[in-house]
Amino acid sequence: MSETAMDRREFIRRCTRAGVCVAAAGSLGVAFYDSRAPAAIPGPTAALTLPDYSVGPLPGRICIARGVDRKRLVRQAFAALGGMQAFVNPGERVLLKVNAAFASPPGLGATTHPDLVKAVVRLCLEAGARKVTVTDNPINDPASCFALSGIDAAARQAGADVIVPRQSLFQRFSLTGGRLVRDWPVLAAPLLQADRIIGLAPVKDHHRSGASMTLKNWYGLLGGRRNIFHQDVHTLIAELAVMIRPTVVVLDGTQSMITNGPTGGSLSDLKPTGTLIVSTDPVAADAAGATLLGKQAQDLPFIARAEKAGAGTADYRSLNLKEIKAI
Repeated sequence: MSETAMDRREFIRRCTRAGVCVAAAGSLGVAFYDSRAPAAIPGPTAALTLPDYSVGPLPGRICIARGVDRKRLVRQAFAALGGMQAFVNPGERVLLKVNAAFASPPGLGATTHPDLVKAVVRLCLEAGARKVTVTDNPINDPASCFALSGIDAAARQAGADVIVPRQSLFQRFSLTGGRLVRDWPVLAAPLLQADRIIGLAPVKDHHRSGASMTLKNWYGLLGGRRNIFHQDVHTLIAELAVMIRPTVVVLDGTQSMITNGPTGGSLSDLKPTGTLIVSTDPVAADAAGATLLGKQAQDLPFIARAEKAGAGTADYRSLNLKEIKAI
């Protein structure tokens, strides 16, 4: 038998084993998932105000890097924008909001890739960050999601802490002028303990919103029965874009999930698109990322709504665009 055939058979066996793990973890997630909205943090009721984590009045910046090595791509993309030190000051606390929504192995593209997590943690620490924390509120059992996605191990190996959500970390929040995010539990504790926030999201198809990228990634900060928002998902994403003003976002399109999103489940759902986008403007990042799914910004209503709400611009080429090929 040829070496190629052996490699193929071994690959199929590994995927089968991974699928069994995913199914088991998914069942565990259903068993432990609490569909009730968590109560507010015990203590006096007070209005929650979330910080603005952006880098201030600087013009929007974006880098589109082409290549296949995530670690190299993200390092060179940040270098093109002035380095991580342009975004993180010495002594600051940095929160990385990843997508750890599903108990899925990293090769299936449903979650933020651990290589990217590790690289960004190291960049933050090299820039002098006092502390780097990684968090998300997964759909399935949180511990299983962080473990099977590889995010937990990658973050800790690079020197970051991982916050797995629990009820005491949520606090009720109302977005000023918001219609959907009203008196809703938000994963507030990690947000309030951070000076900077960086969103790390994969490029994925989504059966309701059309795409899941950096703006949809903030959905993982909500608690409670958040699935009810899928009935008006484009408005929700626009409100999330106003709720969180990030320091910078990283959109991973080295492999894009072009069908059966957001969970996928098969390598046939993925397409090599060889692109990683770093931007201070998440609306611009998503507009650029849409092209990796064969779409334009106007095909995704949440982009126009987020732009109208003042969260950024869909015209990413109007920013100080840097395009590089990683070497």
